[in-house]
Amino acid sequence: MNRIGLALAGVGKIARDQHLPSLAASDAFALVATIDPAAGVDGIPAYADLDAALDAHAQIQAVALCTPPAVRAPLARQALLRGCHVLLEKPPCVQPQELDDLRQLALRQGVSLFAAWHSRFAPAVDSVRAALRRQTVTRVQVSWKEDHRIWHPGQEWLWRDGGFGVLDPGINALSILTHILPAPLVFGDAELDCPLDSPMPAAARIGLRCAAAPVAMELDFLHAGAACWNIVIDTAQAQLVLSHGGARLSIDGQPCPVPQQGEYAALYTHFAALIRSGAHDVDAAPLALAWAALQQGQRRTLQMQVLVSVGGSSAPAVLDLEQA
Repeated sequence: MNRIGLALAGVGKIARDQHLPSLAASDAFALVATIDPAAGVDGIPAYADLDAALDAHAQIQAVALCTPPAVRAPLARQALLRGCHVLLEKPPCVQPQELDDLRQLALRQGVSLFAAWHSRFAPAVDSVRAALRRQTVTRVQVSWKEDHRIWHPGQEWLWRDGGFGVLDPGINALSILTHILPAPLVFGDAELDCPLDSPMPAAARIGLRCAAAPVAMELDFLHAGAACWNIVIDTAQAQLVLSHGGARLSIDGQPCPVPQQGEYAALYTHFAALIRSGAHDVDAAPLALAWAALQQGQRRTLQMQVLVSVGGSSAPAVLDLEQA
């Protein structure tokens, strides 16, 4: 079977950590070119803009967009209009309407669009989803905490308009919840803690509901120590704990076996299947909930800064964690 020619747009941290290794190991895709005005990959033709890459390589059939979300929608539209299948790294866009517009365009163009919620491909996620079909959820608690200086060093775009702040990792939890819970999630309220120099939150507390069950999320981008990506689900029958970002599962304290699979390897396998079957996978639910939190959440200001000029460039730094 011929491999699908793919161009990778945005050669940043997530591309280097996850996309490039997965593509190198893929039997379904061949990396043909990269698109990034400032970075590239050794041995792969590099271009500063998408049209130049597509003009130079007729074998490009698909584009994976790993750029910051603020520029993802126009690039996706450009690729779709050129007849390319498109994978959108998360968050797929800034606003839910942008994603719906892209979905409709993909349908008109007859190409596949994949909003790639990678955490849904974590090893234990489908096991939890199957278990919850037979149980009654009574309460959900989410703790999603990490240090942005360790996990996102130098990624200034996270703190700009359209960058999502702590909701960039937090949307991973939302993508899991909207996939595993037996009823739709409904937004309730949010408290957002924003630095002095950013409109995006560094921490958040979000209240949701799944039918009658309360869902409480605590997100922290300033967390010291080991990262914590846990979801605790109480049901009328048991307590399920999905930990390590969906990699591990325990039920009533007992570890459960889960398949050994890499999120991004599974993600690209799914993308290839979508392309070969002419299908789409575009779920806007996680984005809609994150957007609701950002738009409707009550903001308070932290007496701290995350963007500090150092030698003419900007780098995230915490100055003072005392709250106003």
